[in-house]
Amino acid sequence: MKVINQKISEVIVYEDEEVALDQNFVLLSRSPSFRNLFLQKLVDSEKKFSGAAKIKIKNLFKEYNLRQEAAKKLDQKKTYLIAGGIQELTVMNAMEDLPKISSFLSHPSAQVYQEAQYAMVSFKGFEGLDFLSTASGIISEWQQLRLLLSITSIPENSGEAIEGWLRSSNSSVIIFTLKLVRKFQLLSFYPMVADLLEHSSVEVRIQAVHTLLSLEDPLTIQFLTKVYPNQPYEVQLEILRVMKVSKDQSCIGLLKKELLENINTGIKLYAAEALAALGYKEYLSKLSEDETSSEELIQIIKHAVQEKVC
Repeated sequence: MKVINQKISEVIVYEDEEVALDQNFVLLSRSPSFRNLFLQKLVDSEKKFSGAAKIKIKNLFKEYNLRQEAAKKLDQKKTYLIAGGIQELTVMNAMEDLPKISSFLSHPSAQVYQEAQYAMVSFKGFEGLDFLSTASGIISEWQQLRLLLSITSIPENSGEAIEGWLRSSNSSVIIFTLKLVRKFQLLSFYPMVADLLEHSSVEVRIQAVHTLLSLEDPLTIQFLTKVYPNQPYEVQLEILRVMKVSKDQSCIGLLKKELLENINTGIKLYAAEALAALGYKEYLSKLSEDETSSEELIQIIKHAVQEKVC
């Protein structure tokens, strides 16, 4: 609505004393439908601006008491309305509604409980992650990213909570916690992360591999070489990927063995690419010229060293 956009623009651009009181706008703001549209426009605008502009937008939210419009949605039955209300209250920093928002953490709708989760972290930072201890729903990859971006620091006494999340029966909680360990380089959790290479979830194991490499322990590649044979195919591929970027020569024996003996083309290709990245292009070239090498092996090597195959 043009009148709303104009109002928001005036407040952002001009100083408070320069914005004249618009009686027509005041009258319009008494209409429930107008107020909901005004609220929606404020929330959309808040996401686009920063600094002083954000503050002015939130002041408009308070000046016209739009919090009550957002709060009403928490009492609705339709999930999209509840989720929208939580989002609006979060964006506008309506801290007083946090107790009510927290009651939606166990809501059956993913749309609702994810907005409640995000609200808790937005308002309380790391402390807002307490819901991870009881979370039963899946925390999507997008939701994990939102939460990670909202956490800017981790308190010193957080060890017990993080340990509990790494032992969660909810795989998505473990995966999020592994990403948290990576982001803040929580080196003390290295042994627990290593133990997750025996977890029943393949995705947990893959994330554990990423996390181990990011923690930069000098024995990581040796450890991964040791556990490699007993890992599922997808995890083996991930281990070969990290070996490729590790610059660690301790895995060369395994890579050569996989290239020559493994029957899976994907494994052979990843092994060849890792060998090439670790400085073994000459070894690969000689192997491709060997008369005893199979045509498949030759093609894999040519691909790995980025030669054109005619």
